[in-house]
Amino acid sequence: MTTQLYLIRHGEATSQVHQFIRDDGLTKLGVRQAERLRDRLIATREIQADVVIASTLPRARQTAEIIAPAFELPIIFDDEVQELREGEAYGLTYDEYHERYGPGPDFLHQPFKPVAPGGESWPSFSLRVAAALERITQEHAGKSIVIVCHGGVIDNSFAYFFRYSTFAMPPAHFFTQNTSITQWREDERKGTSFWRLIRYNDNMHVRGLETDTLIPWEQLPLPKRKRYQVDQPDEPASEQ
Repeated sequence: MTTQLYLIRHGEATSQVHQFIRDDGLTKLGVRQAERLRDRLIATREIQADVVIASTLPRARQTAEIIAPAFELPIIFDDEVQELREGEAYGLTYDEYHERYGPGPDFLHQPFKPVAPGGESWPSFSLRVAAALERITQEHAGKSIVIVCHGGVIDNSFAYFFRYSTFAMPPAHFFTQNTSITQWREDERKGTSFWRLIRYNDNMHVRGLETDTLIPWEQLPLPKRKRYQVDQPDEPASEQ
């Protein structure tokens, strides 16, 4: 059986639109985004999940609870797929944070400086995410796994699967959208398994939020469900 990993970012959070470092869950728009994703997944059945895991932070928990009817599975809440931990900065406004701790850590040039006392640095955050993904994919090998999490977790999935350095934040960044789907699949070639990125930032379900017309998901054909076979290079033609 092939292991499928679906990483879903939470809907728009209050912390994204207000100037404070606190998690009060989703905004009204964030709820609508999650509802659109739920409706899409119910209609298409494109994700046949065997296990659903969610971050324990309110914005991810709320998103997972909204989309749960699409999977009809209990949600397993996991602290290790939380976003970067702010430590003593949690609860502060941005002005209060800057007054107390300055401009904040420069993860590109000072990667080991935590965001605040008791908080995480970029390498410690990346290591936590990598360990969580390793544990989850091994524990549920051969299954379809859904993790409702955060942009930073999804960003670090690239570091984990592509095996690039996490000692510092990369100079080029990702821009993971709210309630988007990122899909990884474990494949095999010549007896060696490897992970393949299938899709990133799939948020088609929110494209019509400002219109009265819903996307007719039931009418859209889904790709055939079959294991992808890696194309082998052609054998060189023999000399005549």
